[in-house]
Amino acid sequence: MSRFESIDIPRLRWFAAVAEELHFARAAQGLGIARQRLSRTIIELEEELGAKLFVPGAQPTQLTADGEELLIAARDILANAPEPEPVAADEAGERLRVGFVPGVTVTKWDRIWRERFPEIPVEMIPVPMREQDAALRDGRVDMCFVRLPIDRDGISAIPLYRELPVVVVPKDHPLSVFEQVSMAELTEERMQDGTDLDEAAMTMELVAAVSGAAIVPHSIARLHSRKDLVYRTMTGVPETEIVLAWPDAQTTELVEEFVGVVRGRSARSSRSPSGQEAAKPRRTASQGKKPAGGAKKPAGGAKQTGAKAKQGGAVKKPGKRRGK
Repeated sequence: MSRFESIDIPRLRWFAAVAEELHFARAAQGLGIARQRLSRTIIELEEELGAKLFVPGAQPTQLTADGEELLIAARDILANAPEPEPVAADEAGERLRVGFVPGVTVTKWDRIWRERFPEIPVEMIPVPMREQDAALRDGRVDMCFVRLPIDRDGISAIPLYRELPVVVVPKDHPLSVFEQVSMAELTEERMQDGTDLDEAAMTMELVAAVSGAAIVPHSIARLHSRKDLVYRTMTGVPETEIVLAWPDAQTTELVEEFVGVVRGRSARSSRSPSGQEAAKPRRTASQGKKPAGGAKKPAGGAKQTGAKAKQGGAVKKPGKRRGK
């Protein structure tokens, strides 16, 4: 029993849950913690003991001889241990809060996350565009789908897609017969200010009530579409870009997992923390480190910065302008 005396009751209980279930995801769900946290604890326990407790890469999960020995000891210890107090998910930090500004549709990513990590709550929080930077910096959200520009100081971001701007006009407006409209064709129009996207509904109301036109991103026009208004693609006006952003200092494993979901990585991708744990068991402390000269410098160390494929709802650039 002496070799197990250093193991505290919570870690012993977590190990026993996996050893009894022989399934990390089910054990984590029963314990009310994230699977990644449970896997990390088991790896740390193996390093502390200098022995493998589970057969590396075995499917289904199997105990080693050392693991079976620890399970026998754990049962005896836990039988006399007090029942643990329930720990709320928020107290354990096992939740993810993802913000999104108007016009961004997060349904797909929310669904994939809930399917892949059912034990980790995710909360999708609408954020006014004027507050997107503040929401990231004051901790209201862990990550946020934002519309550039934002203050990039201390913020990580991955590009997602670009949106074409459109001009919104009344249904019977002369410009409604065209597929594309240039800025030159709006010189005589009564333009409504469409820059405050948080007030887009009121902007549309003004266009409908007093005629004129307003320029907004396509997703905003679609979000606030009305039967008495139409929107047409603008030419010669910069696109807007949607990115997923989060504070550099808050790059947690949950954040990395969500980035993987948004980038379309599979559940077993080696670029996600959960995939790394499943595919590449860590060395035990007794194995030591590799000689300094044996490590190879990885290629392509720079982060990928190119824009990703457009989201399902993003607009494709139309062809040449022509009448209906």
